[in-house]
Amino acid sequence: MINHLITQKNWQTQLSEAITSVDELLSALSLESLRTDVYVPKHFEMRVPRAFVAKMNIGDRDDPLLKQVLPDQKEQLNITGYVADPLGENAQNPVKGLLHKYQSRVLLTITGACAIHCRYCFRQHFDYSANMPTADAKEHIVNYITDHPEINEVILSGGDPLNVTNRRIFAWLDTLESISQVTTIRLHTRLPVVIPARLDDELLGRLSQSRCQIVMVIHCNHANEIDELTARYLQRVKAAGITLLNQAVLLKDINDSVEAQTQLSQCLFAAGVLPYYLHVLDKVAGAAHFDSDEQSSIELYWSLLAVLPGYLVPKLVKELPNKPFKVPLNIYEDV
Repeated sequence: MINHLITQKNWQTQLSEAITSVDELLSALSLESLRTDVYVPKHFEMRVPRAFVAKMNIGDRDDPLLKQVLPDQKEQLNITGYVADPLGENAQNPVKGLLHKYQSRVLLTITGACAIHCRYCFRQHFDYSANMPTADAKEHIVNYITDHPEINEVILSGGDPLNVTNRRIFAWLDTLESISQVTTIRLHTRLPVVIPARLDDELLGRLSQSRCQIVMVIHCNHANEIDELTARYLQRVKAAGITLLNQAVLLKDINDSVEAQTQLSQCLFAAGVLPYYLHVLDKVAGAAHFDSDEQSSIELYWSLLAVLPGYLVPKLVKELPNKPFKVPLNIYEDV
């Protein structure tokens, strides 16, 4: 009944009613005893939509969804090698709001806001205030793309691009579709998983009418994130002719097992989504406790190849500063 009441609200209301209090979250899950293990961060506060909380198991301190969003005292540890800008994005920012790291595509940070604050987020220290594209910046972005004819794809990111209104998204679509060299527009978003109602008819209708190929890359780490309602919304996206892919992050003690990854790929496929990338953790300050060593990651990958068809095995990659591509892990090293 609680799930039904939450999901009947429109996505804007669900967004505004996200839980930002650690005490409220623990109380909702009957986990008040965990209070001494968590803290209230100042620079990257806790935020989690109630529709996502509704997918968590009451009383389970090891719930794989809870562990992704609950601030842990370990975030305060200074661990060598874990830094504020692990991907060197500040050096790939030629125009305000635009990142150009890969030859044929650019990424636009159209908002700094997210519906959910994942504790391993590699942009949790990113200076969004200095990188929000204004109306003037939009002209500079168009000029930059036009001056680089090798660019044919634009990625809308952030933050989360679906955190903004349809009006603002449609304005960006109009702008990008007016650039003849742009053939593909990609949206990187977690909102379809944490607030499925964001995939409303108006949004899907506009995306399906684009002259560009539309690719929606969702971020889902565990099969428990895809309940029946979420799957129905994702299937509607696929039915609208939009390519659906998933990128996950390999997280220690959350999804770093053959069973968890197998179930994730199968649930994604049933919802019309193809596994795309499985990222080893970006070494961002405050997230070292989520990291799984690369050798274990490679062993997991080989196990997945043995139990899943190839099209359900995501590419195991890491992202490194100043590399013009995602770097595949060397899975053949010990073969």
